Amino acid sequence: MIDTTALEAVIQQLLPSIKSHKAESPTPFILGLSGLQGSGKSTWAEALTNTLNAKYGINTRTLSLDDLYHDHDQLVSLRDSNPGNGLLRTRGQPGTHDEDLARRFFEDVSKSLSNQTDLEPIKWPSFDKSLFSGEGGRTPESQWDSVPRNPPLEVLIFEGWCLGFQPLSPEKVEEKWERAKRSSAAHSEDIQLSTTTLASHSLEHLQLINRNLERYCESFMGPWRFDAFLHLSTDQLVNVYHWRLDQERALREKKGAGMTDAEVVRFVQGYMPAYELYLERLANESFFPRQEARRKAHVRVILDSNRRVLGVSKA
Repeated sequence: MIDTTALEAVIQQLLPSIKSHKAESPTPFILGLSGLQGSGKSTWAEALTNTLNAKYGINTRTLSLDDLYHDHDQLVSLRDSNPGNGLLRTRGQPGTHDEDLARRFFEDVSKSLSNQTDLEPIKWPSFDKSLFSGEGGRTPESQWDSVPRNPPLEVLIFEGWCLGFQPLSPEKVEEKWERAKRSSAAHSEDIQLSTTTLASHSLEHLQLINRNLERYCESFMGPWRFDAFLHLSTDQLVNVYHWRLDQERALREKKGAGMTDAEVVRFVQGYMPAYELYLERLANESFFPRQEARRKAHVRVILDSNRRVLGVSKA
């Protein structure tokens, strides 16, 4: 369940920007939404969408970064062409998404809200994680939602786990990696739930992910793409393990299937290197350049280990 008071607080932080954008621009307002695995990104996106639509009459729709994955064949090819890179063993990391599809989608959705009677409906990408024995595959385009342009889309919420991450210089990546190699102590209270995993990956593999992220930010998800940003943060990074463990245990109880605890830990560890590299900046600075920060809101929601909201503030 979403804290309705916190939800409304977030919306009130965003509404002035949404209204001013609508008055000044003929294109949809694009809100980026980022959060750790298990933080409730999809739930927050759904709650924001429903509230903006129903309570405020603002036509809103959500796209997940997950729906922009490469199709199954491309994911397998990427994995096989990088056999020693554990970060590309499964989908998720920068490099596993279809950047051309992302660019085409945003170009299409950002067409003027006026004079749209002659334009085709917006095709909404979709990825089915259940295909190919859980490896996932793109839903056939014939089955994608066709979203009419009338009434015009006013707000697009784009959510994803690595939105808001910005590439580091190669030297900075190496510096963090060297520091991790020198440190033998885990930062969490449980060595199995480690939040210091950089040293378990080669520098070459980390630099590849960093280059992929740089390309992503240039092509479709850098600060220039968004009109506002919402970050679901936490007081302790180790909470990401607890959130995902809770989710999978609930899934096993409900459906009799789901990842084991050990599988969940391995799953989260696949994302931890990116958190170690990029989360510090997002958690402490505005996502937007200083000259844009006054007109582009960056809202931060801090969650505790039980996903209770500790605070809502502007970055």
